[in-house]
Amino acid sequence: MPGKPLSPTTPTVKISRRGVERLRGGHVWVYRSDVVSAEGVEPGALVAVKDERGKFLGSALYSSASQIAIRMISPQAVDDLPGLLRERVAHAIAYRERVVENSDAYRVIFSEGDFLPGLIVDRYNDIVTFQVLTQAMDAEPARAAVLAELAGQLKPEAVAERVDARVRELEQLSARKSGLAHGEKNSTIFVMNGVSFHYDVQGGQKTGAFLDQRENYAAAARYARGEALDVFCYQGGFALHLAGRCPRVTGVDSSRPALEVADRNATLNGREIEWIEANAFDLMRDYAASGRQYDTIVLDPPAFAKSRKNLETALRGYKELNLRALKMLRPGGVLVTCSCSYHVGAGEFLEVVAESARDSHRNLRLVENRGQAKDHPILLGVPETGYLKCLILST
Repeated sequence: MPGKPLSPTTPTVKISRRGVERLRGGHVWVYRSDVVSAEGVEPGALVAVKDERGKFLGSALYSSASQIAIRMISPQAVDDLPGLLRERVAHAIAYRERVVENSDAYRVIFSEGDFLPGLIVDRYNDIVTFQVLTQAMDAEPARAAVLAELAGQLKPEAVAERVDARVRELEQLSARKSGLAHGEKNSTIFVMNGVSFHYDVQGGQKTGAFLDQRENYAAAARYARGEALDVFCYQGGFALHLAGRCPRVTGVDSSRPALEVADRNATLNGREIEWIEANAFDLMRDYAASGRQYDTIVLDPPAFAKSRKNLETALRGYKELNLRALKMLRPGGVLVTCSCSYHVGAGEFLEVVAESARDSHRNLRLVENRGQAKDHPILLGVPETGYLKCLILST
């Protein structure tokens, strides 16, 4: 069905045949190497995308700095971008009302997964945080439209911007500090699966907590038993959930500030958890060598593969961690092992765990093969939106 006529003021970007095929395959990104012409296009502009013959392909947001030059936003012509953004925000919020349960903390907008490329929004009870990752979303009309819709729909007491300085530098955006954009509230308490957590606008990583694991926290707790070890525990997400089922839980992380928050979270929930500040690889090696044993072990490391060139190193890291864990797991025990590295595919991660089982002479049963929480929707044509792997296994 043909779209409505293009505005004569909308700038045009033409792309190569390879770029066209990528869009036809369902992806929404076009790389700079596939841009044929973009004369006079301003950074962050709304553009009409055409093939080399001039056929209209859709509307997109343009970046003059990123290797992802074009992020498609509609197959139709768009003449009111702020209006479209407000509509998309409303749809994203309505989707969360359907899929989020037993939590007042969740991802409200997941960039391409919500057809709002370059925008991340999280909710922590009565505080909303946002992060912009592209020139287009940083432009004032877009920011104003998004923030107005969020305020109108969610009515938070405060809205805070979480700034990724490196992303802003790569996008050639002006430097900006994280901080409150609306309201004065800097902290709150939020609940996931009946477990309470402290939240500080200025603290934590990325937008503040790992909400993508929310459903996996609850799943892990369903199978947990006995003495439990949570490795790379951060602020205690898995450990606090396990503590509701396990008589003894130990959380390990190399970050003292994260462990301090984890301890406050444990106190908030009336749970006794042992926190250990240590390098996970060193601790796992020492514990395995000394014969330490656990009934439940959780491995939730940071992304080992930031790019494809780090893949082999990442796979070796996952192999070592899982091998050590299996040597420490008692018969009948439960292993919950995760990877948030997009460049490590689900099949590759499963094979690494299988290799670890063979090398440790353990037979593993796959109880659940899980991914990110439903508030982090995966866009089928954009594999980059699916990154989290979580395997629950038993011996």
